[in-house]
Amino acid sequence: MAAADLTIDLDAIIANWRALDAVSAAHVTTGAVVKADGYGLGAGAVAMALHRAGVDSFFVALAEEGATLRKTLGPEPEIFVFSGHMVGDDKLLREFDLVPLLNSVEQIERQFKALPGKPFGVQLDTGMNRLGLEPDDFTHLRNELMAKGPRLLMSHLASADEAEHPQNVAQLAAFRRLTDGLACRRSLAATGGMLLGSAYHFDLCRPGIGLYGGSPFAAAKPVVRLSLPVIQCRDVLIGETVGYNATWTATRPSRIATLSAGYADGLIRAIGGAAKIWAEDRPCPLVGRVSMDLIGVDVTGLAADPERLDILGPVQGIDRLAAAAGTIGYEILTSLGARYNRVYIGG
Repeated sequence: MAAADLTIDLDAIIANWRALDAVSAAHVTTGAVVKADGYGLGAGAVAMALHRAGVDSFFVALAEEGATLRKTLGPEPEIFVFSGHMVGDDKLLREFDLVPLLNSVEQIERQFKALPGKPFGVQLDTGMNRLGLEPDDFTHLRNELMAKGPRLLMSHLASADEAEHPQNVAQLAAFRRLTDGLACRRSLAATGGMLLGSAYHFDLCRPGIGLYGGSPFAAAKPVVRLSLPVIQCRDVLIGETVGYNATWTATRPSRIATLSAGYADGLIRAIGGAAKIWAEDRPCPLVGRVSMDLIGVDVTGLAADPERLDILGPVQGIDRLAAAAGTIGYEILTSLGARYNRVYIGG
């Protein structure tokens, strides 16, 4: 079989959720962010495992994602939509009982006109300048909004992965100024915010990347293993080159394995030159450029030609691979392609 195996440990995701849940006080609810198809790992399988473990609040980016998730989870859990109430979302929000997190005056007007009496939340901009109602607009509309009973008031921290960044304190203060004294659940912290301390927890936390084994949750259990099949091995002589544009030249007699995966599978071209592939706990350097479907790896010195090699696993997680590419673990995880044979364990 030429397709690579992407093994997803649902028990590890549950363990990571429980560890993050334990960070906050008993009265604080811990939800889960499963947008972008569960960070590329399959929102349905991930959310179902988490729901069985006790998660009742889920967050997605789009109403379409929420509708798909509702079909999987059934009627009980809350499903919040970060993008709010977009044009054309009326039917999805109504039929699938989704909670849009309204981001603007226009979205508020759209919600109250099209779906009066239906659940909603409000997202506030406290300094990230990405999504959320401007503070002046919220102050002007606060009484009207609170009279209609929002399910949640939330904002998002821009620099929570840097614990000492002054923006964290500034955003916390802004969020409190806008929401203190209001009779509504509040949420400010995703994974990074949860690790900043109890002042950031409020009523509901919404971890994302930490569930899937990523930074800044250093204690996270690894969740994914990506094992790539070897199509063929060949001997390469001193002075011979490997791959497009001859960017790698052999300086010694070398044994080169060609693996079945490439940038079409989310192994971005930028990992070439710095990444390692692993034969159990032994590193094998990637050689030449990553191409659409193939990667070259130097397996010189292995006792035998391997049948498969790991690019993600216990030794090299998403953040370590991301560092080789000059990116972040989020991009590695959410780029994992559709051609992988996804195998779920646990859950």
